[in-house]
Amino acid sequence: MTSAAEGFDQARRVAQLLIGAAECAKADFAAIVGELDLPPNLARAVVALDEPTPMRDLADRLVCDRSYVTGIADGLEQRGLVERVPGVDRRIKLLSLTARGRDVRERVMAGVAGGSVLLTRLTPEQRATLEPLLEALVQGQRTALPDAAAS
Repeated sequence: MTSAAEGFDQARRVAQLLIGAAECAKADFAAIVGELDLPPNLARAVVALDEPTPMRDLADRLVCDRSYVTGIADGLEQRGLVERVPGVDRRIKLLSLTARGRDVRERVMAGVAGGSVLLTRLTPEQRATLEPLLEALVQGQRTALPDAAAS
């Protein structure tokens, strides 16, 4: 086998493993938040809202288009999880978690902390080794890294 073919095979295998791991984490997160009757996109937003946040900043945190955040905000507001409050600059509305939203946020975080594949299948030492390797791969890339450890 040529070195190019060997390099390709190795890159393909590593990529397959990374995609598989990401899909496991994504499915795991969906199952956890599904128990709360919350779609993953809304759960990610709830987790990202640790303080009142302009919608444009939430879009940056979620790595999505600003127009998409309007739908997320509407969905969260309809569920009673956020309210839109004026910011220091009254022209800019902030999304702020309601008491119910803070409760849901805590429940999502507890669910992930208690049952995430990232935490249950890897030891703390393995996670400590893996994290800087993954950071090296995504360095400089615009990627979503929600606090919930999964998308």
